[in-house]
Order: sequence, then C-alpha cells, then structure tokens
Amino acid sequence: MAAQLGPGRVGPVRMGTARGRWVLAATIGGSSMAMLDSTVVNVALARIGEDLDADFTTLQWITNAYTLTLASFILVGGVLGDRYGRRRVFVVGTIWFGLASAICALAPTSGVLIAARALQGVGGALLAPGSLAIISATFERTDRARAVGAWSGIGGVAAAVGPFLGGWLVGLDWRLVFLINLPVAAAVVLIALRHVPETGAGAAGANRLDVAGAACVVGALSALTYALTTAGAAGWTGPVVTVGLIGIALAVAFVLVERRSPAPLVPLSLFADRTFAAANLATLFVYAALAVYFFLLVLQLQLVAGWSPLQAGTSILPVTVLMLLLSARSGALSERTGPRPLMAIGALLAAAGFALGTRIGAGASYLTDVLPSVLLLGLGLSCAVAPLTAAVLGAAPDRVVGVASGVNNAVARSAGLLAIAVIPGLVGLGGAGGMSPAAVQQGFADALWIGAGLLVVAAAVSWFGVPAGTAPPTRRAEVTAHRDPCCPVSAPALATSDPAAEPAA
Repeated sequence: MAAQLGPGRVGPVRMGTARGRWVLAATIGGSSMAMLDSTVVNVALARIGEDLDADFTTLQWITNAYTLTLASFILVGGVLGDRYGRRRVFVVGTIWFGLASAICALAPTSGVLIAARALQGVGGALLAPGSLAIISATFERTDRARAVGAWSGIGGVAAAVGPFLGGWLVGLDWRLVFLINLPVAAAVVLIALRHVPETGAGAAGANRLDVAGAACVVGALSALTYALTTAGAAGWTGPVVTVGLIGIALAVAFVLVERRSPAPLVPLSLFADRTFAAANLATLFVYAALAVYFFLLVLQLQLVAGWSPLQAGTSILPVTVLMLLLSARSGALSERTGPRPLMAIGALLAAAGFALGTRIGAGASYLTDVLPSVLLLGLGLSCAVAPLTAAVLGAAPDRVVGVASGVNNAVARSAGLLAIAVIPGLVGLGGAGGMSPAAVQQGFADALWIGAGLLVVAAAVSWFGVPAGTAPPTRRAEVTAHRDPCCPVSAPALATSDPAAEPAA
C-alpha cells in the first residue's frame, strides 16, 4: 500500500534512491540550521556584548528570546504540520527562520536583535517538528531506522563542525553567524519544494489546534521568564512580582485548559505513567543544568581566561564527539539493562564534570582545566541521553509516541529557558556589573555548583522514579536520534504524531 503522501504523490520513499537522498538533504539541512544557530550564538555573545554595549541581562535575553518562542510554539508547530501538511509548515518555518536571521544580522541595537531572535524561535518551532516527522511519514517502514540513523549521523557531523565554523565567523564579524543561515535556508526550501512529498495535510484524525492552551503556555513562559530575568538584575520590585504572579496564574490555567481540551497540546494523562513522569522530571533537571553550563562556559573562557571565540567554541567539541561515538551503544545497552541505571550513572558523571569545571579561570589550560570537565560531561551525556529518551518513548502508547516525544522536547527547552533566567541572578550575574571578569569568574563557579546539584537530583529521580525494565526495541530509531547537548534548546527529536500518515502495512 502507498503511504499517504498527498495529492499526486506516490510513496513510500526508499533509502538509496535519489528521492530518498533529497528528502534527507532537506530535513538535515533545516534541523542543522536551527541547531547550529543556537550553538554559535552562544560563542558570539561576548562579541555582541562589546559591539552593542549590552550588559549581562541583555545577553540573557538574546539567548532566552529565541528559546522562549521555540519552547512556547514547538508543540503548536507539530500540530500545524499534522493538520496543514508537514512539508508546507516546514518550508514556511525555514523561510521565516531565514528572514529573521537577516534581521538579526542587520540589528543596529540589542533591542532589535532580541526581537529578531524571538522571531527566529517561531521559525524554529515551525520547522523543527517537521524534520524527523517527514522522515518518519515518507520512508518505507523497513528503511526508516536507516533514514533516522543517517539524519542523526550527518546532523552530528554538523554539530561537530559548528564550533569551528561559529568561532571562525565570530572572529570575522558576529553578524556572519546569522547571515550564513540565508543560503542554507534558500537551499533547503528549494530542495523541499521540488523533492519532498507532502504528508499529513487533510489526514484523518489530524489534530485540532488548542488555541487556548497555546496562549496560556506562551503567556506563562513569557511572564515567568521576564520576572525571573529582571529580578536577577533589579530585584523583586512590585511590577516584577506582579508579572511573576501572572505567569504562575497562566501556568495553572494551562493545566486546567489541558484537562478539559478535546485535543490538548499536552495530554496530561501521559503523566499518570510513573516512568513518563519521572523521565520528564529528570529531563527538566538535566537540561536546566546543561543550559547554564554552555551559556556561561564560553563567556568564562573569553572574558576571564582571554580565549578567542574560536578557542572557546571548539573547547566543547569532545562532548559532541563522545555523543556521536557512544550514544547509539548506550541506547542499545539500555534495551538490555533498562534506562534507569544508565540515566543515573550518566547524570552523576555529568555532575562530576561540572565540579571539575569550577577550576576553570584566568590562565586556564585546556588540557588540565577544561578538557577533564568536558570529557566527563560528554561521557555522562552519552550514558544518559539515549536511555532517557527511551524511557519517555517506551512509557507512551504507540498512538501518542510522537506527542510524548514532543512533550519531552518542550520540557527540555523550557528547562533551559528558565535556568538561564534564574541561575545567573542567584550567583550575582546581572546588569552591567555582571560582565566584569571578576563577577563572571565568581558567578561561573557558583553556577556550576548549582548545576552539579541539579544533576545529582536528576540521578536520584532517575534511580527512584524510573522502574527497572527495558525500552521496547522497536523504537531504537527514535531512541538513538541525535540530540545536541551543546545547545540545550536542541532536545529530543520529534516523531510524527499522526498515525494516519504512517505507511500502511
């Protein structure tokens, strides 16, 4: 039987064919563009601060504006793809992302850059869910694992190249970090329109858009992020407290709306499963810690240790290399041992990496100060990330596995967003004074100790919350899909949430 690929399209697509290669090129290009943009922007923050006279709080917003809209709309993007066509929404998102990147590159002030970053996040939320969902819905079932493996492997190579490319571009001009997205976006759009079949549009059972739920989650994350970030610099003034309370009220409203919605963005019934709830709670702590580590490490190396953007960007390369080499093996091992032990051990190894990272300071040596921390972190993530995804997907019924992956994705992105809003303020980083080398040095060490504590909590949640057992082996393709830890906003891959779009047996 043919896959439901839309009018005039016959499927399914096979690996090793020209059409299959074009589909992979488009989906890998789109997802890699969004992933690398976040990675290299972190490397560029110090130079952006110098050029635009931005204080530490402004740098937080340059990062968080993107993450905020991405986290808020990522589930909406998946639903829109199911309803209106995954290729169509993927192309719209790619064009949107490219145009927003052009505005970022031309931004004359930090305020314009922050607004453009928020627009970038919306584009990313539209294109990101479609990347893996297109592969899942278009490839022959027997070829799907190979297709996801190719998507994962080539995406991993892009992640490895990113620090070199980003550091080199920042050394020339930080605006090139955004301009490079334009030719990539143009190529992705042309390939997608010419070679990628449409899926999902008009499919039976396509999800309805939960407008009330989407409005509540956008409002809640926006208000909480503003309140927590502003409080770090200006304190808990009356207006800040008011905005924070509005965010809490909207978060409560979101839960109530989702309980009553016939087509919720987040089916709360999933959290009745102990494994699903515990794995997502562990995700919250792990990705909160990672967001702070990668946000502050490149600033610490440039502002305190005096490294160049290229040196700071490439310092984290071992994490990506270890993930590429070991994540698939970790995912396979978790099928035999269950995800619990690997999740707990991985979180503890990462916590040890954070503890070693507190030694990084002025005159830091890469071999003796930075590399030990990065290696332990990479080993820990290699152990934990694939089993964590396995636990989430293994706990969800087959009919909602894509939704479950999307929820885990949103949890990871929201965790990074709120962590960057909260933790710098707790360690004294905020406002103009937060950019001084002395403040960054002290704040960096304190923030890493907080991150280590979060990872220890994640280990405890994993061990005591996730029951012993194994993840279903049939989901290995989704379990071992690449997740780039260097950018905490690049979280679990989104699978298709529309069973009707799956190829018939």
